[in-house]
Amino acid sequence: MQRTSQKKMAAPCVRVASQPLLRYLSGFERTTAANCAFRTFSNSSNCLSNLRRKLAPETPRSPWTLMAAVCLQRPPVISAELSPMEQRFARLMQQMELEKSILSEHELRLLADAEKLRRKQADDYDDDDEDERNDQEDIVLTQDLEDEWERKFKTFSPAPRVTDEVDKDLSSWRRLLSDSLVLLSEQQVGSDKLWLLPQAQWQPGETLRHTAQRALASLTEPALKATFLGQAPCGVYKYKLPKAARSDTAAGAKIFFFKAVLTRDSQAHAEPNGALMWLSKRELQRFLKPAYLMKVERFIMAP
Repeated sequence: MQRTSQKKMAAPCVRVASQPLLRYLSGFERTTAANCAFRTFSNSSNCLSNLRRKLAPETPRSPWTLMAAVCLQRPPVISAELSPMEQRFARLMQQMELEKSILSEHELRLLADAEKLRRKQADDYDDDDEDERNDQEDIVLTQDLEDEWERKFKTFSPAPRVTDEVDKDLSSWRRLLSDSLVLLSEQQVGSDKLWLLPQAQWQPGETLRHTAQRALASLTEPALKATFLGQAPCGVYKYKLPKAARSDTAAGAKIFFFKAVLTRDSQAHAEPNGALMWLSKRELQRFLKPAYLMKVERFIMAP
């Protein structure tokens, strides 16, 4: 009986005494586990990322070959000829401008000289000799100016708008001065030689615009200098290889077009080149394939 009462009295004491120890041990375990988990995560994050890269499947290479081409245009050098309706409208505008305009200084001077001459011829004219001599010099000077201008106008000969010999030379940029011309270059595509816009294959590490600039720089005419219009392509053309040459790694090509304008300094030094052609928009259909031409015509600034 006494032993039983002692056990009953000792049981609460054991529980009370063991609680701080259990709390300490449990807290130690949680802290250790948290620290271990933190260390494991922090120390092995780089290893896990490297492992994932090794285990992840490699990104398949695109079967499409990326290329960039440049649409180099020579803007019109002279204005185009007016149509009959435009000519009638121009004459009407000139007549309206003449009716609403004021007299120029030369016209006012002519009227003043005519008035002086009329007064001198009148019977009641009275003036000293010096003023008469000065007025006579002014009148002669004004008339001499008109005579000199008329003589220069008659001897002036404008340059011809149409030069048959130059216009027939497709390699010269000086042809068809009133039209906008596009540059084509002869390039080897597979086993064929085709006339296309200057193009080059994209290389890793460069932008598509840099590829287009490299395509223009690779031409045989070093004097060609261009101003590129923008950083983004203005069109794209995609074609597939023949089935016999098609594979999982080679399906076709995608060509991105960039716009550029021939600079005036380049026009002064560029010479005809047999490997290049300068064509108007109407002449492109003779040398470009229909599918390719349909994409190119959309961004050519020409009537």
